[in-house]
Amino acid sequence: MDRRHFIRSSLASAVAASMPGSQALAASLLHVPTSVPGDINAVTGDGAAITLQRAAVQELSDSLKGRLLLPDNAAYDQARSLLQPIYDKHPAFVVQPTGAADVQNAVDFARDNSLLLAVKCGGHAAAGFSSCDKGMQIDLSQLRNARVDRAAKTARIAGGSLLGELDHEAMSHGLVTTAGTVSHTGVGGLTLGGGFGRLGRRFGMSIDNVLEMDVVTPDGKLRRASADQNPDLYWALRGGGGNFGIVTSFLFQLHEMQRDVITGYIAYPMTEARQVLNFYAEHSAKMPDEMSMGAGLGARLGSEPAVGINFVWSGAPAEADKYIEPLRTAGTVVFENVKSMDYVAVQRSGDIDDTRAFTGHFKSGFINSMSSNLIDAIVDNFEAHPERGGRVGFAQNGGAIGRVGNSETAFASRDAQYVLMSFVGWNTNNDGAEHLKYINEHWSKVHPFTNGFYVNDYFDHTQDMVKDTYGENFHRLLEIKQQYDPTNLFRLNANIKPA
Repeated sequence: MDRRHFIRSSLASAVAASMPGSQALAASLLHVPTSVPGDINAVTGDGAAITLQRAAVQELSDSLKGRLLLPDNAAYDQARSLLQPIYDKHPAFVVQPTGAADVQNAVDFARDNSLLLAVKCGGHAAAGFSSCDKGMQIDLSQLRNARVDRAAKTARIAGGSLLGELDHEAMSHGLVTTAGTVSHTGVGGLTLGGGFGRLGRRFGMSIDNVLEMDVVTPDGKLRRASADQNPDLYWALRGGGGNFGIVTSFLFQLHEMQRDVITGYIAYPMTEARQVLNFYAEHSAKMPDEMSMGAGLGARLGSEPAVGINFVWSGAPAEADKYIEPLRTAGTVVFENVKSMDYVAVQRSGDIDDTRAFTGHFKSGFINSMSSNLIDAIVDNFEAHPERGGRVGFAQNGGAIGRVGNSETAFASRDAQYVLMSFVGWNTNNDGAEHLKYINEHWSKVHPFTNGFYVNDYFDHTQDMVKDTYGENFHRLLEIKQQYDPTNLFRLNANIKPA
């Protein structure tokens, strides 16, 4: 411990000791900046090696109300860790901001040093881009809060919050908004990419319910983005992913909804997969906005595969049966679980089963319609394996999602009726080469039926694929990227590369 750090620690202890009761407790919480022992080896965004001077990093640490974590700090490993253990990355250091000012200071430092920069909210990033090797990771886990205004039907959400916090606080007032399907997903990552969820068909995507955002842009400025303030940035943030900055606060529109919903899963034998998926294609297209219905085939690791249909009905309970009962005719029912359930509990129900929590690989693409040829390609190329878990399935879009124009937000796939998702997982200690080969071969057979991809689930997409996904919106996004981030500071995403 160097002299300056010793003096700070001793001073904080002395102040605490001299104060009675609650004053001493408050003093014990005084922030003591991390002492930086020496120069730090790092890399730029382009991968070039650089050396960060100790004094400069110390100045950054001193400027923070939150923490700067070095590899020998106790909290470093938890901060850098992502949901998938396959991504074992080691940043040069981690910044844990407690407010927008800390984010600004960290962004300024990264920009001034051309430092590789990763941003972590929930750590769900499918490609592992929430962390990095030898760059700076900004971990937003200390920037969490949800506050509901019942009269205005809005929720103010801090940028590092998890979706479960939004669901919990809003539903306590009988209010909801579309917020994913896994409660430990970060609100920032989900929303900036678009934001699907069990209520999307009824209330629109997450981006359709964002009234305003406070965002730290690459120049280190804190800007308000809304329909009236910086409208170009507001447009780009709603679907443009993490290309434009770090959102420190979201204001969401909320909607009235009863607390209990009807949810269920019905399974059928794999031998009837074609029949069931063809039924789903026809039946799901007739659903009202209050019904969100998915289907797919697959198995957990070590279990036998099956084909199934899942759903959440958020409308009047008395009307549910007429949409659920036909599912029992889709094939031979081998398992059924249909029940009324607290919506917040439904939102948490997939937390353990979230495929991103396992070592694996994920593919996704938008589907405008489910053809029999697509169903044949899925079924014919599905392969069970004793050491592999996996699933190929459809999540339903449409409804309110499709009633927003493609150019009204940066998200440009409003006409897609489904998201096709394919995942394969294996035990962390096993070699995944065989399983990666399988999913790539399987996806090559179904990919021609897709039209673009969901940027929150990207892996190795090229710039041409990003351009195709955004379609007519790409050129406007590129202009805004060049305006706000000409050096591509925010590049660990489905990147829109400035000229």
